[in-house]
Amino acid sequence: MLLTIGIIYFLYILLKIYISVMEIGYVSKEKSETPVILLPSNYIKAAKYKIASERMSILSDLVDYFMFLFWIGFGLRWLENIISINNISIKSVIYILTFLGINYLVSLPFDIYKSFYLDKKFGFSNIDLKLYLTDNIKSILLTAIFGGGVIYLIALIIQKFENWWLYGFGLIFILILFINMIYPTLIAPIFNKFEILKDEDLKNSIENLLKYAGLKASGVFTIDASKRDNRLNAYFGGLGKSKRVVLYDTLIQKLNKNELLAVLGHELGHFKHKDIFKNIFMMGGLMFLMFFIFGNLPIEIFNSFGIIKEPYSIIAIFLLFSPILSFLFMPIFGIVSRANEYAADEYGAECENEVALANALEKLANENKSFPKSHPVYIFFYFTHPPLVERLKRLGKKI
Repeated sequence: MLLTIGIIYFLYILLKIYISVMEIGYVSKEKSETPVILLPSNYIKAAKYKIASERMSILSDLVDYFMFLFWIGFGLRWLENIISINNISIKSVIYILTFLGINYLVSLPFDIYKSFYLDKKFGFSNIDLKLYLTDNIKSILLTAIFGGGVIYLIALIIQKFENWWLYGFGLIFILILFINMIYPTLIAPIFNKFEILKDEDLKNSIENLLKYAGLKASGVFTIDASKRDNRLNAYFGGLGKSKRVVLYDTLIQKLNKNELLAVLGHELGHFKHKDIFKNIFMMGGLMFLMFFIFGNLPIEIFNSFGIIKEPYSIIAIFLLFSPILSFLFMPIFGIVSRANEYAADEYGAECENEVALANALEKLANENKSFPKSHPVYIFFYFTHPPLVERLKRLGKKI
């Protein structure tokens, strides 16, 4: 059983590495071709960044595999033995938070390398050590407080109900809806400073866009994204009365008014077409499947790991194996998401015009150093947005 599980995870990692290798080869070849969309200097820089990122991803995947072997071969059993607490729910919280903490420490060098070397080398990152530490401390505290609470509740449900997976799924799905509702107003402000948009003319134009779309928002805000990163972005987030229009300060600096309204029109198109709810319910379907599978695991799996079938071990196995299921379903989510993006582009062009949106997408690609081409297998597995070349063609741009 243990050997079979190890082989399955190895094939999963092997597939991810194969996709990265294909992407590196494809981008390396395209790098020497005539630049499209991006300026020649940005085209080369974007290609180099993409190649460097995929190489780091391969190394990260290999580390993930060795960590997986550590957990199933020794780690889960070791944690079970060293945490000698009789209360199963409290033991589950300590067990899983320790499990997450060890994985966090192992992945931390990759995050540090990306933030302080790779992203700075290519002109993206503005983050300093103080802000990096502050962000990480905040994330750790949120995980410990809210994550610990969720683990405690799931552990209670597992102990109380025979079909715990059904109730557990219900709890997590409600939490997903709740987090989407509170994110713009309670969670995002923990990490970024929000200010009411001061440009009255732009603010009025955005409010007119909202009226045109039949949507209401609790305000139009800018955030200080530039203190971490130079990339451009905007979003219309939240559910119910918590909906907010949020513009990165970097976006306001780089796009003119028409381009900015076209980009925002694209974001509003997702709400107009109810894409947010589609995504939530698609994610809900995947979560339901996961809870069903992990709620009915045979005891032989736990025996092969040398651990007892308890709430903490069930949750740990869920966390170890759920990335495989998520990865396998990514192409389905990608197909739906790419279709939604085309529809949102149409709406964004309708709100402003095709030229404004096309120009905005080109500026976004140049500023974000997004390489405009990818290997088909990479697109199939990872792309939630259509390739930029295809999006611009649909907007009437000649490439």
